[in-house]
Amino acid sequence: MMKKKIGRTGSALLMVVLTTLTVALSGCSSDKAGDSAKVETGAETGTDTVTSTETAASTETTDDLSKLTVGIPQDIDGLDPHNSTGAGTREVFYNIFEGLVKADSDGNLNPAVASEYTISEDSKVYTFTLRDGIKFHDGSDVTVEDIKYSLERNMGVDGSEPLIKAYGKIDSVNVLDDSHVEVVLKDADSDFLTQLTVAIIPAANEHPETTPIGTGPYKYVSNSPQENFVVTRFDDYWGEKAYIKDVVFKIEANMDAIVLDLEGGSIDMMARVTPTQVAQLSDKFEVYEGTMNLVQALYLNNAVKPFDDVKVRQALCYAVNPQEIMDFVSEGAGTEVGSAMFPAFSKYYMPELNDTYNTDVDKAKALLAEAGYPNGFEFTITVPSNYGQHVDTAQVISEELKAIGVTANIQEIEWNSWVSDVYSGREYEATVVGIDASTLSASALLSRYVSDNGKNFVNFNSADFDAAYANASAATDDAEKTKYYKECETILSQEAASVYIQDLPEFVVLNKKFTGYVFYPLYVQDIAKIRPAQ
Repeated sequence: MMKKKIGRTGSALLMVVLTTLTVALSGCSSDKAGDSAKVETGAETGTDTVTSTETAASTETTDDLSKLTVGIPQDIDGLDPHNSTGAGTREVFYNIFEGLVKADSDGNLNPAVASEYTISEDSKVYTFTLRDGIKFHDGSDVTVEDIKYSLERNMGVDGSEPLIKAYGKIDSVNVLDDSHVEVVLKDADSDFLTQLTVAIIPAANEHPETTPIGTGPYKYVSNSPQENFVVTRFDDYWGEKAYIKDVVFKIEANMDAIVLDLEGGSIDMMARVTPTQVAQLSDKFEVYEGTMNLVQALYLNNAVKPFDDVKVRQALCYAVNPQEIMDFVSEGAGTEVGSAMFPAFSKYYMPELNDTYNTDVDKAKALLAEAGYPNGFEFTITVPSNYGQHVDTAQVISEELKAIGVTANIQEIEWNSWVSDVYSGREYEATVVGIDASTLSASALLSRYVSDNGKNFVNFNSADFDAAYANASAATDDAEKTKYYKECETILSQEAASVYIQDLPEFVVLNKKFTGYVFYPLYVQDIAKIRPAQ
């Protein structure tokens, strides 16, 4: 059955949905022009060697001393990069912290704190060369001991659980000499490089939760909770120096104030604005259009009734129409997704899964009857109020579910409450958010569905999924790994882990006084690329 549309006429409630928007978990930004990386195959050693070529710093002008104010929809969730999990925090921290490698706008992983690396033929030993002369923001030199400390901190060598689940695969981190560190895995993993973007921080910094020190193009100045986060250019940065000297990330939790604040000059830039907001702006702004690179869904708590029944979850999938949601929320823009993978990960994305649940109200009702809910049921969708697209999507879903006798009440809560109650506490029935990838790996999106993963906030539990994911993790052949990842996606779709909807469109507004914004395939804002438009 083809997707069917609900007419716009006679549905005034849905029209109200088009008001404020903004989402929390996608990726955007870029790589400095002139930076390059080359890959050389070591025929004799059976390893791949990657080196980077650095570029000279940009020529300073008086414009380098200008100030940029960037609106962000939520406050950061901590100053320690290893213990902060919010995507909104990650997009800010991209400018402050760097790992051994760093993603660019094309989805490549380039050397950062490391100047080069080698991967053994069996994909078990990753060896890194410390970049010569690289400094922390406090002026101290980065050492191999700092690398070892940072990685082991995420491994949980003190007996605690690994901060990053994938770091449980590490057998040891060994300092070879003053310039080289090797990461030895317990089992082969050809994809592990994607996990090595974790921030390298000073081992001597006893209080990273209050004194953030990294190696990135910007360094921390101050943080006023619920107001702003301030950084300034790091002039001893190893790579190309940022153009703008001072940057303020201003908290813009009230989506209704975005246009006024842009026009009034209190912010120069805002990402993830709505089409309606774009239409209200004057011509002094440039609008950049891309995608958020996330999976927006009606995420269901699989551990609570009635969503512990796969038939109920499937019924909701048949009742919800992604195209209709896109029509009302973003004027038709967006890309439908049928599982936990977005199109930018083209190697893994499976568009055929979009047709697993073509809208069929009769089938949805039949499934509900089989599950013991012939007259439907009532539940609550808990949504972060500062993300308008999610609130609007919840409104459309609530209206659509009436057709199968299901009442979906909407509860809007502040972001911090959402993180503590829904994400961490798992005290909810359903929620609408977007999930992004923290690394350039399919595992970043799929690992959270493993039964015992601490990030599995939907409480999905499937032995078949766990087995398929374990096979993907163990595979050394890329084609085999991809096959198992796709099996994972198929299971999530068939078992209706949640109601998958779309990868949202993204509109970034930048005052024409500035230029240079670039989208990334991850949830980041690369402010170092932005420069005065002169």
